[in-house]
Amino acid sequence: MAQLSALGARVVGLDQRPPAARISDFRHIDLADRASIERAAAAIGGPVDALFNVAGVSSGIGDPLRVVTINFLGLRHLTEALIPMMLPGSSIVSVSSLAAASYREHQQEVAPLLRTATMHEGIDWCRCHPQVLGTGYRLSKEAVILYTMRCTAGLGARGIRINCTGPGVTETPILDQLRTSYGPQYLDGIAKPLGRVCDPGEQAAVLLFLNSAAASYISGQVLWVDGGNVGVTIAGELEEGPANG
Repeated sequence: MAQLSALGARVVGLDQRPPAARISDFRHIDLADRASIERAAAAIGGPVDALFNVAGVSSGIGDPLRVVTINFLGLRHLTEALIPMMLPGSSIVSVSSLAAASYREHQQEVAPLLRTATMHEGIDWCRCHPQVLGTGYRLSKEAVILYTMRCTAGLGARGIRINCTGPGVTETPILDQLRTSYGPQYLDGIAKPLGRVCDPGEQAAVLLFLNSAAASYISGQVLWVDGGNVGVTIAGELEEGPANG
């Protein structure tokens, strides 16, 4: 938000608490509550030039269904409430996660969730498929990537771009949740090719890029902002060779 405001944008923040940064307007929203989402969207009124879907929770809250509701179902409901306010040339960017790096392997499991039409249907589907739901986090972030790709053609026909990022380990409140839930050793097993975790400003810069004119021909993509983690993983698989030898 601070970077957007510094660039002269009119920024409307949607969250449960007002941000520390100075912005043009603020509206309360609860991404787990359909009515709250619809009130917030209606209050904006439009037009919306760029949408940044950055809110989310980790599996550390201990409620898998709520994780999926906030991270994906609420995000989807808000996005679709705002799309009618978006003109050709506008854009959308959402935040997925490195935890969703294997999304291609799980896309058939996630597809039925994407086909649900409402938050209520999505919640019911998750309740009926606990083995797919898991802790909620991976499913929610894989759904964000696949939803982004699923929307690409339809939005593209309207001149609207849509992308998402796949952040690696970043110093945010979500990381604090995970440390509290799983212990400080949580980070030990995660590769850090650059030798450090990410600063939030580095993630914000990529989000700004994807919603800027500099990315005017980029759509339907997940951009890994992970310090090289996905690349190192693929390189390791190349060295190991095919599983069948």
